[in-house]
Amino acid sequence: MNNVYVKNIVRFVLLILFQVLILDTVQFGGYVIPYIYLLFILLLPFDTNKSLLLILAFFTGLSIDFFENTLGLHTAAVVFMAFARPGVIKFYFPTLEHIKGEEPGLLKLGFSGFLKYIFTLVFFDQLLLTFLEVFSLHDFFQTLSHVFVNTLVTLLGILVTVMLFTSRHRKRKY
Repeated sequence: MNNVYVKNIVRFVLLILFQVLILDTVQFGGYVIPYIYLLFILLLPFDTNKSLLLILAFFTGLSIDFFENTLGLHTAAVVFMAFARPGVIKFYFPTLEHIKGEEPGLLKLGFSGFLKYIFTLVFFDQLLLTFLEVFSLHDFFQTLSHVFVNTLVTLLGILVTVMLFTSRHRKRKY
């Protein structure tokens, strides 16, 4: 089996387990939860087939929905985020060249590029997730502030996770 497949399967399992066993049990301020599992979709290789990307996003969201009993809210939000991912990459990095199997990480995009990339996609996810959960435009600005807080907490969690598991001295393959 290809190393890329094994790495992504292990990443999927570990992120889902970390999310449901640890992060979902700890809520900051009563309603803020960092959604680190989004990292699975964010770090899939650039050349991932769009159909496969949507299927993987569907099963990622479905896994979280199964454990959190949220009736498809995460599935809808993650699929939307995965749908927007290729456009966000093209928008922020129109001249980006990559080799087969390369991931959009800190080493490839740089800190500011990676930050823009994950902020935009996590914001899309949190916007849809929160408004589907509330399902009302009543208290619009309070809901929008909740979206921003969850986005920032998730962004911080993702950055810490990526920085912990990214080596600066990793050899690049040409």
